[in-house]
Amino acid sequence: MQNMENNREAQFVKDGPWSELYVLTEHWKSDLEFYRDDLRFIHHLIDKYFMWITRPENLDMVKKLKAGLYDLKKKNRDLLEKVGRHKNTLGQMVANHNKVDAGIIRTEHEHLEEEVENFVKLFRTNRKGAFAITEFIIDSESLANLLDH
Repeated sequence: MQNMENNREAQFVKDGPWSELYVLTEHWKSDLEFYRDDLRFIHHLIDKYFMWITRPENLDMVKKLKAGLYDLKKKNRDLLEKVGRHKNTLGQMVANHNKVDAGIIRTEHEHLEEEVENFVKLFRTNRKGAFAITEFIIDSESLANLLDH
């Protein structure tokens, strides 16, 4: 029985889904790059149109929004670095599997997957909030006329 378990583990290390995990990690990287660009776009919108804000309460909302977007940008940058390192590690496992590293790499992959999922949820929540605040401010500041020009 013990010998059979060792064979399965050895087979996993040799043939494990390293190439599949590599492809999945490449998708994470691509998604995170898209979110990075989207954050850049939202920052641009805020900087371009919100200089016309006159109400202090609206300025406070924008300051909080910008702080949240800055935090997201930082998390995105950190995740892109982690995903890049992980992708390189998986590439090495595809080329030359190592039983010693297999468990560590799978655990790292699971943690990274959770981090990416949490980032996406946070990103979506912040993005919805950004658009809701934008709509509110445009209406309350009568900025719609400025946007038409």
